[in-house]
Amino acid sequence: MIVYALFFYLFASVCIASAVMVVASKNPVHSVLFLILAFVNASGLFVLMGAEFLAMILIVVYVGAVAVLFLFVVMMLDVDFAELRQGFIQYLPVGALVGIVFLAELLLVVGAWTIAPAITESVAAPIPPFYSVTNTEALGQVLYTRYVYFFQAAGLILLVAMIGAIVLTLRHKPNVKRQDISQQVSRTRDEAIEVVKVRPGQGLS
Repeated sequence: MIVYALFFYLFASVCIASAVMVVASKNPVHSVLFLILAFVNASGLFVLMGAEFLAMILIVVYVGAVAVLFLFVVMMLDVDFAELRQGFIQYLPVGALVGIVFLAELLLVVGAWTIAPAITESVAAPIPPFYSVTNTEALGQVLYTRYVYFFQAAGLILLVAMIGAIVLTLRHKPNVKRQDISQQVSRTRDEAIEVVKVRPGQGLS
């Protein structure tokens, strides 16, 4: 159990430090890199708990897609961060109030935290013996049976968020020709072809 404790404190400390640096870094590219480091250490904690499927999903989905997408978006967009920081003083009281509320909630959670006596045995056997299935199968049984409606609601919320992001970021330039399928299909022969009779010698200077 000493090895488990050492790896736990290693992953947890690096994960917390990376999370703090995500917020504290002035460079957004560095923030995304620290976010990737936090995801990697969180996946290490999942492996210690025996949830190897969640660790793999955290690496493949969040590090491989979401964090890299954030990094490319931040690097490609020409964001004026000086303009974004102009309203910092204006929203500082609201942000301080929200931070105080979060801090109070964390203190209440830590103050009421209790450690179960059999927590050391649960690390070695994260899945109850009566399941007799793998971690992936147990997670699938829970998601698609007991929490299937919540799972579908989460998917619907993500779909609405994706459509909203596309609508908000879609910009139409005024002087750009675009394809109109209905107009192309409804064209007649007279509209598509124009016969021009040119007289001999016309058009020559």
